[in-house]
Amino acid sequence: MKAEIITIGDEILIGQIVDTNSSWIAQQLGKLDVDVVQMTSISDTEAAIMATLNTASSRADLIIITGGLGPTQDDVTKKTAAKYFGTTLIRDQKVLQHVTGFFEARGLPMLEINRQQADVLANCEVLFNDYGTAPGMLVRHAQKQYVFMPGVPFEMKHLMVARVLPILEQQNSDTFIHHETILVGGIGESYLAEEIKDIEDELPPNIKLAYLPTLAFIRLRLSGKSKNKVDILQQVKLFKTKLLHRLKDYVIADQDTSIEQHLIKSLTRAGLSLTTAESCTGGSLAASLTAIPGSSEIFVGGTIPYSNRLKQLLLGVHEHTLSQFGAVSEQTALEMAQGAKIKFETDYAIATTGIAGPGGGSIEKPVGTVWIAVAGRKKSISRKFQFNNDRLINIERTRMNALLLLWKLLSEEEA
Repeated sequence: MKAEIITIGDEILIGQIVDTNSSWIAQQLGKLDVDVVQMTSISDTEAAIMATLNTASSRADLIIITGGLGPTQDDVTKKTAAKYFGTTLIRDQKVLQHVTGFFEARGLPMLEINRQQADVLANCEVLFNDYGTAPGMLVRHAQKQYVFMPGVPFEMKHLMVARVLPILEQQNSDTFIHHETILVGGIGESYLAEEIKDIEDELPPNIKLAYLPTLAFIRLRLSGKSKNKVDILQQVKLFKTKLLHRLKDYVIADQDTSIEQHLIKSLTRAGLSLTTAESCTGGSLAASLTAIPGSSEIFVGGTIPYSNRLKQLLLGVHEHTLSQFGAVSEQTALEMAQGAKIKFETDYAIATTGIAGPGGGSIEKPVGTVWIAVAGRKKSISRKFQFNNDRLINIERTRMNALLLLWKLLSEEEA
């Protein structure tokens, strides 16, 4: 089965919000071996919706649409869909009862515009929305399936999990799709491609290799398609084994995971603890760790000692270190990491200090100069980086490279 995902809303096109719905939906469809052939973002206009539904139906069997189902005049998706399918809108009494109860429970007046939320396509199967007032709709038309859902992420996810995916699971697919992912770090994308060029050249036509880079890490994803499930599983795993062997010095994880998830899992398994001392990353390192469920098992907390005074008070950085070498130096980064580890009684500590920009640089230490240090159970390591002069990118690069440095020291000490 081939699918296309369409997101509707001007707020996406002007960059006011980021379309996270499409990537999440694609992940769920991938688990069911549904092949996503295209993602499209369009404005909430009749012309754009009609044209996109036409083109999508020419290349996909399943068309999933999110957004444009609100009660205001700028949401025209339902009326346009009715025109596209040659049908009308009818008021669903079960949905109307739900919407009425929604407003009564909050002591809010029920307006006609709110009642219109219960209007659905006459030819659809209603996908009841327990978490909001806009129901989803499933339309089967000309041997295609169209799924309409609200764009609010938590409502959309509920409808996908509770309503849409169970329907798709019951539909047999004649093609089996299998993915295998490897997370690597410490090697650039071009160098990685050169390192595995011969393996990539060996891939048969039904197996593809994708490079999914971030600012410090790369996911390698092998995707195989075949009508023979056993055969494609064996083929994909064979090439994954070859890649793992070739890239053994750079492999962080042999599954689809993030560096944060992998580190938390590794530290938890070993019964180890971690703290952070962030001068130039401003807490983004700690935030990325605590966003992962289970982080409380290993992360005791962190500090953001921006000023030299707090570096001394909180972490025990020596005054003569700061005066002689400066806040952005290897010596200061190491004392920050070692001081945090001792102060908060953890097994590991990460410290970051640098000049994120756009100001504050000098000839000796230009904008983008960063020092990262990690204190471990047996030793401490540090590394200097020279990034560019974009503040946000400098902070993100620092954060990711700090996690990479922690992984390297953790791997070395575990070995």
